Amino acid sequence: MADQQADELALAEVVEFTSGLIRIDTTNRGGGDCRERPAAEYAAERLAGAGLDPLLLERTPGRTNVVARIEGTDPSADALLVHGHLDVVPAEAADWTVHPFSGEVRDGVVWGRGAVDMKNMDAMILAVVRFWARQGVRPRRDIVLAFTADEEASAEDGSGFLADRHPELFEGCTEGVSESGAFTFHDGSGREIYPIAAGERGTAWLKLTARGRAGHGSKVNRENAVTRLAAAVTRIGEHEWPLRLTPTVRAALTELAALYGIDPDFTDVDRLLEKLGPAAKLVESTVRNSANPTMLDAGYKLNVIPGEAVAHVDGRCLPGGEAEFTATLDELTGPDVDWEFAHREVALQAPVDAPVFARMRAAVEEFAPGGHVVPYCMSGGTDAKQFSRLGITGYGFTPLKLPVDLDYQALFHGVDERVPVAALHFGVRVLDRFLRTA
Repeated sequence: MADQQADELALAEVVEFTSGLIRIDTTNRGGGDCRERPAAEYAAERLAGAGLDPLLLERTPGRTNVVARIEGTDPSADALLVHGHLDVVPAEAADWTVHPFSGEVRDGVVWGRGAVDMKNMDAMILAVVRFWARQGVRPRRDIVLAFTADEEASAEDGSGFLADRHPELFEGCTEGVSESGAFTFHDGSGREIYPIAAGERGTAWLKLTARGRAGHGSKVNRENAVTRLAAAVTRIGEHEWPLRLTPTVRAALTELAALYGIDPDFTDVDRLLEKLGPAAKLVESTVRNSANPTMLDAGYKLNVIPGEAVAHVDGRCLPGGEAEFTATLDELTGPDVDWEFAHREVALQAPVDAPVFARMRAAVEEFAPGGHVVPYCMSGGTDAKQFSRLGITGYGFTPLKLPVDLDYQALFHGVDERVPVAALHFGVRVLDRFLRTA
């Protein structure tokens, strides 16, 4: 089957495309401050070079999305969505070893913002599609490709816009794959674990507003908005959320426990996590709801007590945990602080016993025969949330074989984001194998 594996040009192009996309600064600062169009045109040009007819779609000028469809050989099969976002989070060049928008390839590593989140996957998709065009390969089922804007903010100009305004482009899609799965997790004892995402916690970004009596900073004030806000934020930050196991997380714990020869005692999950050692990192953030205060804004002069104080909280909800989350926030904020959702998206679950999951597992194991594939739930969220409005079940599948000394998860939104060339080559091979038969 050597002639069916990704050729040398595909392996070269995935590096070239990752670097090229990184050099296009698509920093998303929120509030609409981003321009993805140059990256969208870059992707569209390479899709057109593979004989496809990509569409460039915008809700807002400059906030461009790309969609294309590859026709499969089985017209009776459901379609598969493969998507990646084009925007990235900000990066301060002074903090980096290599300029974050250089796309420099140094010592077998591609450096820059987006190297793992997620211009690497965008590049893999482009490299695989172009390889197929050269070889005359057609997948079993229709594959819809989507390169989106605005994932790092509200997705209103990206996947949300596509799902709401252009659902016809995703006709027949029942499942989708995107970021944050099938990467190498090293457990410290020589094992290589490849977690594939089959769920996401819901997004519950909050704005808290405390109101009180404005006045002079030297006077007694029992209605201080800053004090009220600080108390509420402290209660939220210190709250211990109760344990909640979803089917995906339960499956993850079951497979990890089997891997380590541990009895999966679900009556004491915290103790089970302790027994899993470093592998617990794959699960520990998804056994509960969470709410982390992230921003504070109050006052305009040191000796003036303001009449209003505002905070923001990054909340995340497990599937089925939304009602508990809302009731808990009502209790923790108390009578003197109002709260509202600044941004809200659903939690997701995907079956781990589905044929598509088995095919992802098989593709990884073919090229990482010593690896152990397990399901897991993402602590955060992706564009799969918006595409779920169309009935598309989402999985996280961006295959990368990583060295022991690279902390992949720390690189998301981190300093010195980078990806090894060898990891990109692995990703192209695995993605190619999976998408042919998915």
